[in-house]
Amino acid sequence: MSDIPDLNLFMMCRELNRTAMRELPAGYHVRNCRKDELDIWMNFPFDDPAEALQYRGFMTNFFQDVYGSKEDSFYAKCLFVCDTHDRPVATCFAWKAYDRITTIQWFKVLKEYEGRGIGRALLSIVMQGVSPDDYPVFLHTQPSSFRAIKLYADFGFELLDDPVIGTRPNDLEQCLPILQAHMPAEAFRSLRTTSAPSSFLEVARSSPKVEF
Repeated sequence: MSDIPDLNLFMMCRELNRTAMRELPAGYHVRNCRKDELDIWMNFPFDDPAEALQYRGFMTNFFQDVYGSKEDSFYAKCLFVCDTHDRPVATCFAWKAYDRITTIQWFKVLKEYEGRGIGRALLSIVMQGVSPDDYPVFLHTQPSSFRAIKLYADFGFELLDDPVIGTRPNDLEQCLPILQAHMPAEAFRSLRTTSAPSSFLEVARSSPKVEF
């Protein structure tokens, strides 16, 4: 939402809450992103085509920095939910950032497909694919993604309260009033905060690159 500032939030899941998981609605299927669909994937985070064009350089650089040397792994992991015409309508995947920490990356449902249970089902598939040995799982998000934050919390993610994660400030204190204003009261009250393990903070500090 344009009235919500672009601030940093970080979340961690120590254990999956399996009661939050759901199956895909009828008429949708999951498959991997194909190499000829990279442009589609790069446009996914942006609801406005003009904004997608504006950030194409950023997305291109991120892809090269984080996935460029591991393209086969990217295409093996990056998932699309598709409609009956095989058109991608949602995307997400788990990725080993810095080769050491498990992260949820680029979770997005196209706006016209929100509210159908697609995102919950996709996150169920992604989280179910994470080995117990790869927990905890981390993610970065923004307060404008308050619907996704409610979903993450359902799955067992907690907001991190550490002031800095890697090279980025953690804007939790600024974000909480925003989330309270936009989330249903019960959903906001269900949010939990925690501190990150020191090992995670060390990994995030180990590189100037942002990988999640």
